[in-house]
Amino acid sequence: MNRSDFIKGTVLAAGSVAIGTTAKGFATNFAPVADQPFHLNYGPHQGMFSNHAGKSFLDEIQFIYDRGFRGIEDNGMAGRPEQEQEQIGNLLAKLNMAMGVFVLDKGGNGANTLAAGKPEYVDIFLKGCRQAVEVSKRCGGKLATVVPGDFARDIPVDIQTAHVIEALRRGMEILEPHGIVIVLEPLSDTPNLFLRTAEQTYLICKGVNSPSCKILYDFYHMQRNRGDLIATMDKCWEEIGYFQIGDNPGRKEPTTGEINYKNIFKHLYEKGYKGVVGMEHGKSIEGKEGELRLIGAYREVDDFLARNK
Repeated sequence: MNRSDFIKGTVLAAGSVAIGTTAKGFATNFAPVADQPFHLNYGPHQGMFSNHAGKSFLDEIQFIYDRGFRGIEDNGMAGRPEQEQEQIGNLLAKLNMAMGVFVLDKGGNGANTLAAGKPEYVDIFLKGCRQAVEVSKRCGGKLATVVPGDFARDIPVDIQTAHVIEALRRGMEILEPHGIVIVLEPLSDTPNLFLRTAEQTYLICKGVNSPSCKILYDFYHMQRNRGDLIATMDKCWEEIGYFQIGDNPGRKEPTTGEINYKNIFKHLYEKGYKGVVGMEHGKSIEGKEGELRLIGAYREVDDFLARNK
């Protein structure tokens, strides 16, 4: 089978999944525009389409480009060999695709908490900032995720907040000259984590007072911790630098849970957001069928956006 026939077959299969039923059995009703660029820049990560594209991330990037995606994200970019970082950056530049977030290495999400104010933990964070500058040069990415860490439960919360702000200000001295933006991510994985809501993160960004310190607004985590997703996003809008998605419950693709991503994506589009929307979620179905179902889900919500913009 030649490349053209393969693409046609893949698109037709994706369309049949989308026009039929969702993984939950709910009927869908849309006619996807095969392989045309999406209206928002949804960014898959490695492994989402490996059953079709194979194990090579470079091949997978080409595959997702052919399916209409124009961005990626890669949490583990900093841990890749330098040559691979450069290869990924070169391919993204060739395809005019955007690089979303990679994770800044500060020793783990919970460990080495910046809230404690310990110099050794801050030093690990600053080392990660210097590493991020080099990673950025190779892959072209300008966004780095940071999770401050766990609560330091023997320290008053306001003092912990001051510790986080002070550490981040020192990081900005390294990152800001290179145009690199850290995006602070409030999470729902465990109540031990210091950063939990967008409003809390907004306060910290205001305290840091740098264009290189913004919020990562992950709709999955914000639904679990806060709810009121669109209103909260609007209140924090000026300090949001990046979005990630995953439906709840289950953290799978849009249309599999309770979050109304059709309205959310329409709202993002109307707000003029041009960045990558990171697809930090799993798939409701395994194998090639699940990958086609994933494409179909994004065509469904993006088609709603196009028809209602």
